[in-house]
Amino acid sequence: QVQLVESGGGLVQAGGSLRLSCIASGLTFSSYHMGWFRQAPGAERENVANISWSGASTDYATSVKGRYTISRDNAKNTVYLQMNSLKPEDTAVYYCAVYRGAYWTGSSEVASWGQGTQVTVSS
Repeated sequence: QVQLVESGGGLVQAGGSLRLSCIASGLTFSSYHMGWFRQAPGAERENVANISWSGASTDYATSVKGRYTISRDNAKNTVYLQMNSLKPEDTAVYYCAVYRGAYWTGSSEVASWGQGTQVTVSS
């Protein structure tokens, strides 16, 4: 019954920016940690950013730290991923995720996934 719908992906040139959004339904959004993952063709799914239920704590992969910002608006049941200074290696399908509990150590802790949105960064 949980549904996560991502939007905001697209094609940008290196150095550009995109803002992804994920609208959640079917859950008490403010009670759950949220995350963003990405998966490039032939690669493993990578956890790039996480945010606690209140938004008080965030966590980023080294590959995106300083360039990406995760945020949430619990009143709108929405989590965002602001991506700046994009690089070709950021090209991937980006997925929104809701964690099942207190841990956000990776995909094994994810209860539900969004459908994904394609981000393509050209050189």
